[in-house]
Amino acid sequence: MKLRELVRVFVKGGIISPGDLLKITELAQSLGASCIHFGSRQDILFSVKEPIQEVLDKAFESINTPYEIDTFRYQNIASSFVALDLLPSKKWLASHIYHYVLDSFNYLPRLRINIVDPSQSLVPLFTGQINFLASDQENFWYLYLRFTEIQAKPWQFPLLIYSEDIAKLSLKLEEMDIVNNKFSYQQVYDDLIGNLNFNSQPVTDNLVLPDTNFPYYEGMNRMPDDKYWLGLYWRNNKFDINILKAICERCLTTGVGKLSLTPWKSFVIKGISEKYKIGWEKLMGKFGMNLRHSALELNWHLPALDQEALELKNHLVRTLDQQDISTYGLTFTIKTTDDITLFTSIVIEKDLENDDMFNILYSKNFDPNSMEYNYYAKGVVKDVIAPLLIELSHLYYESLEEHVTVKPSSINRQKEEHANVYQCKNCLTLYNEAYGDETAGIVAGTPFEKLPDDYKCSLCGGDKTLYEKLLSPA
Repeated sequence: MKLRELVRVFVKGGIISPGDLLKITELAQSLGASCIHFGSRQDILFSVKEPIQEVLDKAFESINTPYEIDTFRYQNIASSFVALDLLPSKKWLASHIYHYVLDSFNYLPRLRINIVDPSQSLVPLFTGQINFLASDQENFWYLYLRFTEIQAKPWQFPLLIYSEDIAKLSLKLEEMDIVNNKFSYQQVYDDLIGNLNFNSQPVTDNLVLPDTNFPYYEGMNRMPDDKYWLGLYWRNNKFDINILKAICERCLTTGVGKLSLTPWKSFVIKGISEKYKIGWEKLMGKFGMNLRHSALELNWHLPALDQEALELKNHLVRTLDQQDISTYGLTFTIKTTDDITLFTSIVIEKDLENDDMFNILYSKNFDPNSMEYNYYAKGVVKDVIAPLLIELSHLYYESLEEHVTVKPSSINRQKEEHANVYQCKNCLTLYNEAYGDETAGIVAGTPFEKLPDDYKCSLCGGDKTLYEKLLSPA
């Protein structure tokens, strides 16, 4: 694929309506595209043989969505909206807050801007040059600046920024051209304080970063409000247009109002009503869509539309899978060019001086939020990469520490030994009477027979009737 054939669509915050995505897929199809790609900045890409400017202008103007061809001058604003209601979050950070902040941007930035909740671990925190991270104080955000890729750690602005002023402050940083003018951070601070009026508060508490465990974000899953979310991933990041059109049409006919793109070249559908759950499963089956890829498949970051990186990833995934190696909690980047922002715990870097050699790096304490990388090996051939990744995975698990160790009393052990345990036949989730089900408000010690008739499996949403009692070991 040649760069001049690539259309890049900016999806602010990774949030798009099914209707707008349907129009984009139909437009791409009319121009000869057969598939859609999602980028690591939560944007949309598709290739066409001959981009027709007038057609593109008219189509994207109708959905009030900016795009570009060939230039790659602008950046999509990334957000952690996709993680809302799926992963831990700040109590005050609701859907309307994300929308308000994102809608306040009435310009297309040239700098990478992140608007993220630091409680979640799906969307990286510091991949922007301007990074706003939600604080514990309602409607106030930490600001971290990172001018260059080689900068190990982002600089923390000493004030918290109010939600209403995020776009205004970002625009001022754009106008200062903070990357090319090589300002010091003190100069940036002085300029903002002296020339811009904005609401702020002093930083009084240190930012608390999330655990680095990478979540499994695929398949049909329960939400807190008794609805479901569906995570969809394609192994080659080529989302067939006919499948996407069917998904968008089903969203429109079943009351799903938004789709959320992830930075991992996948997307999430939230708010699926239980009465439509089976229909969604039938749709997935009709198109032969695998909803349960190995976790090993989902934690890779590759350059967009890089066939070499994709082939290497597939080779490594197959090799690691055959070895039954767990990589849960780890994330990987394949870096084939300098133009890629690192946000994973392990990096496979192509040696630019020797095309047949690779370097292996890992982030400090295997925490990608540290933004500090060390070399584990240099100048290795392709066949040696997988064994080195296995070594690194072992080092990672050895480095994990249990901060709290709980030793049950003899009474609790006896209680557990004699407790009745039931298992959901659909997804194999266990209900242990000794522990109850905290997510459903079922207190410890509740007998299975006393569960309400409308009790649902906390994982798959299956009915109580799907559970069967497990036999006690002899």
